[in-house]
Amino acid sequence: MKIAFVHDWLTSFGGAERVLLKLHENFPKAPIYTLVYNKKNMEKYFSNIKVITSFMQKIPGSKKHYREMLPLMPMAIEQFNLKDYDLIISSSSACAKGINVSSKTIHICYCHTPMRYAWDMYNEYNDSKNKIKKFIIAKSMSKLRIWDYVSSNRVDYFIANSENVRKRIEKHYRREAYVIYPPIKNEFYGACKNEEIQDYYLLVTRLVKYKSTELIIKAFNENGKKLVIIGTGPDEKKLKRIAKNNIKFLKNVSDEELKNYYKKCKAFVFMAEEDFGMVMAEVQASGRPVIAYEKGGAKEIVIDGKTGILVKEKNIEKLNEAVEKMEKEYLNYSSEEIIKNAKRFSEDEFKNKINEFIERVIEEHKININ
Repeated sequence: MKIAFVHDWLTSFGGAERVLLKLHENFPKAPIYTLVYNKKNMEKYFSNIKVITSFMQKIPGSKKHYREMLPLMPMAIEQFNLKDYDLIISSSSACAKGINVSSKTIHICYCHTPMRYAWDMYNEYNDSKNKIKKFIIAKSMSKLRIWDYVSSNRVDYFIANSENVRKRIEKHYRREAYVIYPPIKNEFYGACKNEEIQDYYLLVTRLVKYKSTELIIKAFNENGKKLVIIGTGPDEKKLKRIAKNNIKFLKNVSDEELKNYYKKCKAFVFMAEEDFGMVMAEVQASGRPVIAYEKGGAKEIVIDGKTGILVKEKNIEKLNEAVEKMEKEYLNYSSEEIIKNAKRFSEDEFKNKINEFIERVIEEHKININ
């Protein structure tokens, strides 16, 4: 079979890109089609893979400002000529699932979420105080939302990265999806002893508005507990300005260093509503409890009272109540119980379920073709 992958954009490395590489391991010779590729940031991960880009790659500033080019994405993704492939696997949180394929081609979409900007996060995306800009975004987003719905019918089979996303696919696209959780790297599994746990809480995230990092910083400014934040993003300077001395920022942390930060923290703190939330699963694989907002993927990853604390309201007061509770109980959490819960997200589990799914799909298509 001739196989290709399609991914929205390859500009920075995160959970979606980890999933893409793990999917690609099954078909190592397959090319990856993507709207924009930042070779400087991503070559170390994709150096042995053929990456094919759209016309957006040639637009000045596209590698940094691609999100502002959303109206161009449907046209750009449809320009790819994929008619000679037998199987297309798209990894999509925006436009990748909207590719055009021939009637003989099987299209499986691993969906991280239906397009956030068009649906669940529209108000956050269109929060400009400039009325003209707000009007233009609203008008273009209306068209994009129609395209997003129509293009979902080009997918033969949807895989959702969580039950949370499966429900969104059903709501926005009126399509069924099979849930396969994203894979957590095997090296993250394993706990440290209680006496090795250090005096800090941890947050690993991209420093963007919707991740609610500002709320967490304000809570820790108030409670005075030590907080380590690992990540970069457009809000970095702003967040550093408002953080007090008990809060430490880190970036360019290796997987080995990250693993140690996971294992030795009192608890991980996360207040964003995520589609799934791989960092929370990685922390659980390391045997540490998680304090998380009780929305989105957190409800599937964290067992309240057993592997962490779910915060029902998104505000400083409730978060600090959870931190105070964790301060008294963090040594009582069973690392073995937390890791056992996280085994659902192992690489082996992911690989087995993906392979089973693809084999079943190919068999079904053979039957249909015959």
